[in-house]
Amino acid sequence: MPMTDPVALTAELVRCPSVTPNEGGALVLMERLLTEAGFACTRVDRGGICNLFARWGRQGANRTFGFNGHVDVVPEGNVADWTHDPFEAVIEDGWLYGRGATDMKSGVAAFAAAAVDFVKDTPPDGALILALTGDEEADAEHGTVALLDWMAAQGEKMDVCLVGEPTCPEVIGDMMKIGRRGSVTVKFTAKGLQGHSAYPHRAKNPVAALARLIARLEETPLDEGNAHFDASTLATVTFDTGNPATNVIPAEARATVNIRFNDEHSGQGLIERLGAEAAKVEAETGVVITLSAKISGDSFVTPPGALTELVASAVMAETGRHPEPSTSGGTSDARFVKDHCPVVEFGLVGHRMHAVDERVRVQDIHTLKSIYTRILRDYFA
Repeated sequence: MPMTDPVALTAELVRCPSVTPNEGGALVLMERLLTEAGFACTRVDRGGICNLFARWGRQGANRTFGFNGHVDVVPEGNVADWTHDPFEAVIEDGWLYGRGATDMKSGVAAFAAAAVDFVKDTPPDGALILALTGDEEADAEHGTVALLDWMAAQGEKMDVCLVGEPTCPEVIGDMMKIGRRGSVTVKFTAKGLQGHSAYPHRAKNPVAALARLIARLEETPLDEGNAHFDASTLATVTFDTGNPATNVIPAEARATVNIRFNDEHSGQGLIERLGAEAAKVEAETGVVITLSAKISGDSFVTPPGALTELVASAVMAETGRHPEPSTSGGTSDARFVKDHCPVVEFGLVGHRMHAVDERVRVQDIHTLKSIYTRILRDYFA
């Protein structure tokens, strides 16, 4: 029986221009492949986003292994800066070039190839689910969240889940993600009283008040970190007045901060903390400071146990490396999956993701399929 080639499948996916929210044919391709392999497939589209649920085996099986991944990609940028067309999937000198090659069409292809071959060769005692989304790179409101909502309504359940995001900093096998920091973005608006810069006593300067607030936030550590997480961080990402004049104190100033936080905080708790600091500055200056906030996800960690050991042992067996359990990096859809079942992330080297000339080593795709195959074999053993 011919084996499913994960490199050829990655190339096919890269050739689908699936820049969020466009499906670009990527999920149509995956649905065809998985249906032919005996998976029951359902499109779970919502809010203009395309998603795919695929299950091999019966619903409610004694054990169900899940995989979560996304086929949408970020925009390609200036095509003229690329060595090869970003949607051509050129293979050169052992590398496969293309937008999404690393993040994360190679991961989707490697797991799908492993799953298809596994259920054909050794049908497991249990079920296997692939939850694939087209909305991870943007707002992520109608992607994995929609899939999990649909699964809950339909009585579908994963016992454990593997997310195939790129996780390795240098070489395949050197890191897996057992959790993620949370992320909250807070936008401040300071409203004072406009006036002439020669007579500052007749104005209320929102720039000075907001600068005082931002300085306090930047200078005050949120925590010192813990066993699973580094210290939480706060970064100022914008500071604007929209004032072109050099002799006018503006009436309004705006600033935005982003916090990446560990499990010593919640997003809502941090919003309240920043609101209290803003109130202090407002009382000191008379400048009214309001805020709006968006929580992209709270932090979480999957404690060391059966799932982390399953992934680590498979990686060790196939690469000779013991992956470092980490919670570093940005957010991923694992932040949604963790409310459904235990989740771990493992995938390829990610240092070229989102970059011009995004590319992945061809051999690494084969290795990743081997790791995923071993994970499935060991889980269902």
